[in-house]
Amino acid sequence: MDRFAAVAEPNRRRMIELIAANGEMASTDISNEFDISAPAVSQHLKVLREAELVKMEKRAQQRIYSINPEGVDEMWEWLNQMRQFWNERFDALDALLLKEHKKLKGKK
Repeated sequence: MDRFAAVAEPNRRRMIELIAANGEMASTDISNEFDISAPAVSQHLKVLREAELVKMEKRAQQRIYSINPEGVDEMWEWLNQMRQFWNERFDALDALLLKEHKKLKGKK
Protein backbone atom coordinates (compact mmCIF):
# COMPACT_ATOMS: atom_id res chain seq x y z
CA MET A 1 0.00 0.00 0.00
CA ASP A 2 1.14 3.52 -0.79
CA ARG A 3 2.28 5.27 2.37
CA PHE A 4 0.61 8.55 1.50
CA ALA A 5 -2.69 6.77 0.81
CA ALA A 6 -2.35 5.07 4.19
CA VAL A 7 -1.99 8.36 6.06
CA ALA A 8 -4.74 10.05 4.04
CA GLU A 9 -7.32 8.52 6.38
CA PRO A 10 -7.77 10.60 9.58
CA ASN A 11 -8.09 7.64 11.97
CA ARG A 12 -4.82 6.18 10.71
CA ARG A 13 -3.05 9.54 11.08
CA ARG A 14 -4.29 9.73 14.66
CA MET A 15 -3.09 6.18 15.31
CA ILE A 16 0.37 7.11 14.08
CA GLU A 17 0.34 10.20 16.29
CA LEU A 18 -0.67 8.15 19.33
CA ILE A 19 1.94 5.48 18.73
CA ALA A 20 4.64 8.10 18.12
CA ALA A 21 3.72 10.00 21.29
CA ASN A 22 3.81 6.83 23.41
CA GLY A 23 6.76 5.07 21.78
CA GLU A 24 4.77 1.87 21.53
CA MET A 25 1.19 0.85 22.24
CA ALA A 26 -0.84 -2.31 22.55
CA SER A 27 -3.62 -2.66 20.00
CA THR A 28 -6.20 -2.67 22.80
CA ASP A 29 -4.87 0.66 24.11
CA ILE A 30 -5.03 2.11 20.61
CA SER A 31 -8.57 0.79 20.20
CA ASN A 32 -9.62 2.42 23.48
CA GLU A 33 -8.77 5.84 22.01
CA PHE A 34 -11.32 5.55 19.18
CA ASP A 35 -15.08 5.48 18.83
CA ILE A 36 -14.87 2.86 16.09
CA SER A 37 -15.03 -0.90 16.54
CA ALA A 38 -11.98 -2.94 17.51
CA PRO A 39 -12.10 -4.80 14.16
CA ALA A 40 -12.08 -1.44 12.35
CA VAL A 41 -9.03 -0.36 14.38
CA SER A 42 -7.36 -3.67 13.51
CA GLN A 43 -8.01 -3.05 9.82
CA HIS A 44 -6.51 0.41 10.04
CA LEU A 45 -3.45 -0.96 11.83
CA LYS A 46 -3.13 -3.62 9.14
CA VAL A 47 -3.05 -0.91 6.46
CA LEU A 48 -0.36 0.95 8.42
CA ARG A 49 1.67 -2.27 8.74
CA GLU A 50 1.33 -3.04 5.03
CA ALA A 51 2.47 0.51 4.24
CA GLU A 52 5.43 -0.17 6.55
CA LEU A 53 4.66 2.86 8.70
CA VAL A 54 4.29 0.82 11.89
CA LYS A 55 5.78 -2.39 13.17
CA MET A 56 3.94 -4.98 15.21
CA GLU A 57 5.44 -7.30 17.78
CA LYS A 58 3.54 -10.06 19.53
CA ARG A 59 4.11 -10.21 23.28
CA ALA A 60 2.15 -13.00 24.88
CA GLN A 61 -1.47 -12.22 23.99
CA GLN A 62 -0.79 -8.61 23.03
CA ARG A 63 0.13 -6.98 19.75
CA ILE A 64 2.45 -4.07 20.39
CA TYR A 65 2.77 -1.36 17.74
CA SER A 66 5.64 1.04 17.22
CA ILE A 67 6.60 3.48 14.48
CA ASN A 68 8.75 2.12 11.66
CA PRO A 69 11.38 4.85 11.23
CA GLU A 70 12.42 3.63 7.77
CA GLY A 71 8.91 4.04 6.39
CA VAL A 72 8.51 7.49 7.90
CA ASP A 73 11.99 8.54 6.75
CA GLU A 74 11.17 7.58 3.17
CA MET A 75 8.10 9.84 3.25
CA TRP A 76 10.13 12.62 4.87
CA GLU A 77 12.77 12.42 2.12
CA TRP A 78 10.13 12.74 -0.59
CA LEU A 79 8.51 15.69 1.18
CA ASN A 80 11.90 17.41 1.51
CA GLN A 81 12.54 16.93 -2.22
CA MET A 82 9.17 18.50 -2.99
CA ARG A 83 9.89 21.38 -0.60
CA GLN A 84 13.25 22.00 -2.26
CA PHE A 85 11.67 21.89 -5.73
CA TRP A 86 9.00 24.41 -4.80
CA ASN A 87 11.41 26.67 -2.93
CA GLU A 88 13.57 26.83 -6.05
CA ARG A 89 10.53 27.63 -8.19
CA PHE A 90 9.38 30.36 -5.81
CA ASP A 91 12.90 31.82 -5.65
CA ALA A 92 12.96 31.96 -9.46
CA LEU A 93 9.53 33.63 -9.45
CA ASP A 94 10.68 36.15 -6.83
CA ALA A 95 13.73 37.00 -8.94
CA LEU A 96 11.58 37.43 -12.04
CA LEU A 97 9.06 39.64 -10.24
CA LEU A 98 11.82 41.76 -8.75
CA LYS A 99 13.40 42.19 -12.20
CA GLU A 100 10.02 43.18 -13.71
CA HIS A 101 9.35 45.57 -10.82
CA LYS A 102 12.69 47.29 -11.40
CA LYS A 103 11.93 47.57 -15.13
CA LEU A 104 8.56 49.19 -14.43
CA LYS A 105 10.07 51.52 -11.86
CA GLY A 106 12.74 52.59 -14.35
CA LYS A 107 10.10 53.53 -16.96
CA LYS A 108 8.46 56.11 -14.67
